[in-house]
Amino acid sequence: MRSFGFGHARQLDVVSRRLLARAVAAGAHPGFCESVTVDIDSTLCETYGLGKDGARGVMRTGLRGYHPLLAVIAGTGEIAGVVAHARLRRGRSSDATSAPVFIKETINRLRQAGAAGEVVLRADSGFYLSDVVSACRTADVRFSITARMIGAGLRNKIAAIDDEAWTPIDYFLPGAGVAEFTFTPFATGPRGRLLTERGEIHPVRMIVRRTPITDAQARNRGQDSLFPIYDYHPMITDRTGDLVDVEADHRRHAEVELTIRDLKHDMGINHFPTKSFGGNAAWLILNTIAHNLTRWATRLGLQIAPVMTKKIRRRIYNVTGRLVRTGRRLVLRLPRRWPWAGQIAAALTRLRALSTANG
Repeated sequence: MRSFGFGHARQLDVVSRRLLARAVAAGAHPGFCESVTVDIDSTLCETYGLGKDGARGVMRTGLRGYHPLLAVIAGTGEIAGVVAHARLRRGRSSDATSAPVFIKETINRLRQAGAAGEVVLRADSGFYLSDVVSACRTADVRFSITARMIGAGLRNKIAAIDDEAWTPIDYFLPGAGVAEFTFTPFATGPRGRLLTERGEIHPVRMIVRRTPITDAQARNRGQDSLFPIYDYHPMITDRTGDLVDVEADHRRHAEVELTIRDLKHDMGINHFPTKSFGGNAAWLILNTIAHNLTRWATRLGLQIAPVMTKKIRRRIYNVTGRLVRTGRRLVLRLPRRWPWAGQIAAALTRLRALSTANG
């Protein structure tokens, strides 16, 4: 991998794309053709020393490392958490660096895999940019993006919402609610004037969730808790549907952190082994392929709900076995007292049947 360049990583991207299409054809993603939701997020991966290309600069956390982009499939039944696309970036990249191109590649990959219906993209406030929204509109993708509380215009609109306009929601803090109004994002500033000349600015739904802060938070802010104090969490979307349902679905974007945790602590992206940027980019893609294969094998072979990769490694991957050739056949011999030997044998039978059916 030390001799790998970025072109080798792009070749591995092709392998990842073809594996996703084959998994969809094998039935790993029920309902994929009708609708699919993809979460776009980035994560910071710390490195050590000054020898790694692209990781010499200090990140916003004060540490050195890489800042990869990830696209994770969500909301497709029992197989949520599959990484559809991954791209390594230098550590000092912002959240949305190369995001429009990355989104375009991700959507093309989903379409080629069979996503013929509605595609929804969810993202946090790091991707609250006009270029990201334009990329979604160009690709005919619905978007749901957390908005940043910048500028007095948005703050004044939120403050002007009548108390009766807030709809209560099921939330762990009592008194939480949601409201919405029509909003035109990115309409101010030099970039907004440029978009206005092109006619690309469109009004969208601005959905705001307000949550009461606790007494401890109020004391930390130096405010009296005699009157209710709220935190506000706005988001923009062009999705149709009930206000409460759309907001609740956007909140599930946080589940992408479970996949990132699995990739970091159960796979290998918490450690990039080479000094070469291309080799580390290939390392990232190889780890996402291994993660996806584990998810698909769990769903199609073991037929159980997704679990942490370390549990599959402990029960399945690390079992001692022998391949014996007898009667012109290969026979896998497992320990008789291994508690999951029967599950392994059944999973191998199911996976062989899938490979035979797909040629």
